[in-house]
Amino acid sequence: MNRDWLTKDFYKTLGVSNDASPDEIKKSYRKLAQQHHPDANPGDAAAEEKFKEISEAYATLSNPEQRKEYDQVRRVSESGGFGGFGGQPGFGGQPGGFSGYQQVRVEDLGDLFGGLGDLFGFGSRGSRGGPAQGSDLETELTIPFDDAAHGVTTAVRIRGATSCSVCGGTGAEPGTTVHTCAQCGGRGVVAQNQGFFSFSQPCPQCRGSGRVIETPCSTCRGSGTENKEREIKLRVPAGVNNGTVLRLRGKGAPGTQGGRDGDLLVRILVAPSRTFGRKGNDLTLKVPVTYPEAALGTRIEVPTLNGPVKLKVPAGTPTGKTFRVRGRGISPETGAPGDLLVTVEVAVPQRLSREEKKLLEQLAELETEDVRDHLE
Repeated sequence: MNRDWLTKDFYKTLGVSNDASPDEIKKSYRKLAQQHHPDANPGDAAAEEKFKEISEAYATLSNPEQRKEYDQVRRVSESGGFGGFGGQPGFGGQPGGFSGYQQVRVEDLGDLFGGLGDLFGFGSRGSRGGPAQGSDLETELTIPFDDAAHGVTTAVRIRGATSCSVCGGTGAEPGTTVHTCAQCGGRGVVAQNQGFFSFSQPCPQCRGSGRVIETPCSTCRGSGTENKEREIKLRVPAGVNNGTVLRLRGKGAPGTQGGRDGDLLVRILVAPSRTFGRKGNDLTLKVPVTYPEAALGTRIEVPTLNGPVKLKVPAGTPTGKTFRVRGRGISPETGAPGDLLVTVEVAVPQRLSREEKKLLEQLAELETEDVRDHLE
């Protein structure tokens, strides 16, 4: 368990209720992250600190297991169950116990005696010196319609913590070594007796890291990370849909104490095409034809993603008629290609010359079919 859970209200940080759904939490996080992101607030230390708080809150509440454990800890804390540490009165006014003991329910603790090992000194699970996976990062990438259809190799730029480029994340100056802390044996915590309980606190020798760096890296000063802008290449597969999220393994925030780096989640936004629409893997296209072409029939040239093709328009084709051109839609990397759906629309001229108007009047006089007789 993270000791900060006792004092930090992650729900309040994200501006959501304690029973907020995962979608509500994610929506609020994305809104706040965009507002306080360092890229949007260059040189603003307060915004950068707020961004860190938002990221920490989301990292806990977006993980179902961590959120459950966090809620249990907060429930016990708010009931007064942690009020008797530090020599305050506890059992019946005796020093060294729980001042609010009578308010603590056993079911509230659940399996926290394992998860709170570093707080009470029970067992060894949750050692502060153990590996911890880095948090996932999110960003968005807008690509042209054609790139989404054919696939493209491109790059995104993100700013944030990454493994130090000089020490590789060890925190030690290159050529020097990192030793296991002799005082805590690498656990990162040491026990301190507090009356009835053994209270664990961060090791003063290694400050909770479980390691001793004799010569800190001159670039990251021993933290193992540096905050900088990175360019990350990625391959967008052919046929990707608008809103698809690509997961880049190990491109997120760096892990600690040898833990795996988090992932980078890239949401793909596809710019609309001025020519085509899309329904799944099918492309849609509207093509105007003249009245004579629709009445007499014709062959027209229509565009596709891979060059134009000829389309036969039979005589007597009504406006709104859709023709299917097989295999000329989106060709995804997996699965069958879609089709091109061409809808013809009879174009009515807005201006007529005298000769055109005279010919149309003659045509109208020759017309024998009543196109509205079905309305009688």
